Amino acid sequence: MSTKKRILFIAQEMSPYLDLTAYADMVNKMAIKSNEAGLEVRVIMPRFGSINERRHRLHEVVRLSGINIVIDGDDYPLIIKVASLPNARLQVYFLDNEDYFKRKNVFADDDGAFFDDNAARMVFFCKGALETVKKFGWPPDIIHCSGWMTSLIPVYLKTAYKKEPVFSQTKTVFSMEPNSFKDKLGATFIKKAIISNQIKEKDLDLYKEGTNGALNRGAAKFADAVIMAGEKVDKKIIEEVKAEKGKIILPYKKDNEDLADYLQLYHQLLGVK
Repeated sequence: MSTKKRILFIAQEMSPYLDLTAYADMVNKMAIKSNEAGLEVRVIMPRFGSINERRHRLHEVVRLSGINIVIDGDDYPLIIKVASLPNARLQVYFLDNEDYFKRKNVFADDDGAFFDDNAARMVFFCKGALETVKKFGWPPDIIHCSGWMTSLIPVYLKTAYKKEPVFSQTKTVFSMEPNSFKDKLGATFIKKAIISNQIKEKDLDLYKEGTNGALNRGAAKFADAVIMAGEKVDKKIIEEVKAEKGKIILPYKKDNEDLADYLQLYHQLLGVK
């Protein structure tokens, strides 16, 4: 049985599959660097329609089929696909669904209008990622979330999933990026995000505005550590995070190519000297 510490990256983008911002390349580098440092690494991301399955050699994982994700009382089938990250011995799992991820555009239509169902897509992805880990039976020591689509993961782990054995020792890291959208997720966002009898509406108070800033604020509150992943992260939120006792914070650094600070952060969370 492996004694390696396990780190799971849950990201909305990652090179070479999807490059929306410069941070996609950073996620790639972090995963590879962690793997080379002796951590057991896996990655989960959405299978957006713009990702070329043939080019990247994605194939469905039949043994993980049969999961349905409930959103606001409706069931949505979760399809899980996998590929091997080029030049690295680690696997990337892609979460797919015909309703939410088949379209070629990622977050907005051809006219730049934010998709009306982006809230539901985010909830589906966050729930789907955690349900996939349960199906794996692969307890992660650290879950590193990046991108606003992952922002519900920290609160879910502290509430609805806190009694799940697979997450009993899990620490969470949230990479807080600069705001990437100016829209709101809509009036029904919180209703969709609630998990019946497992999470209360008040647990989602920080998220309720549905803005990019609100998502960052909520994720930062519930994560065990926060990484400033850009120069233009909201300064007010940064000050709020710094005011929290016991919160581990990694400030933004332009020159971070060797990723030593990230590995040090992981080791601090793992209690490794």
